[in-house]
Amino acid sequence: MSDETEQTVWQGRFITAKVRGKWEYVSRSRGIKAAVILAIDEDDHVLLVEQFRVPLGRPCLELPAGLVGDDEGAPGEDASTAAVRELEEETGYTAARMEVLGEFYSSPGMVSESFTLLRAHDLRRVGPGGGTEGEDITVHRVALDGLADFIKSARARGLGIDVRLLMLLGPGIIGGD
Repeated sequence: MSDETEQTVWQGRFITAKVRGKWEYVSRSRGIKAAVILAIDEDDHVLLVEQFRVPLGRPCLELPAGLVGDDEGAPGEDASTAAVRELEEETGYTAARMEVLGEFYSSPGMVSESFTLLRAHDLRRVGPGGGTEGEDITVHRVALDGLADFIKSARARGLGIDVRLLMLLGPGIIGGD
């Protein structure tokens, strides 16, 4: 498979559709990557965001996230810097420290995009959040011990649920402590 030529079928500002052999997949244009933030405060509440997602045609419940190098004049931005910026824009919280937990792929059979998962430490509220103009983000601060019920309620209201929330539900799903 590795010796087959990759062909670009279509490229937009953010997404590129590609073909390699029989595989069709998409990637981020211009090599842009994403930063996803796991923000759990000292009271064991996780910060989640709710925003409308055009591909789903409905709002989605997610961890705060954003593109690395998305700001004008920020080429070469690292994931930690982007995570601090995105956390504050989306949730109104800042972190004293970001810990890189690794690079992950959310749907590797269809999308080549990866994201860096970061854990936010020492959270402090500094503003209202809600995202940048036009994002219309709703911030949720949810107790970890009530997260499963919160997600169940969100799903009942018709929200999509981002796959990354599974990491917080994992122990309850597999029976761990």
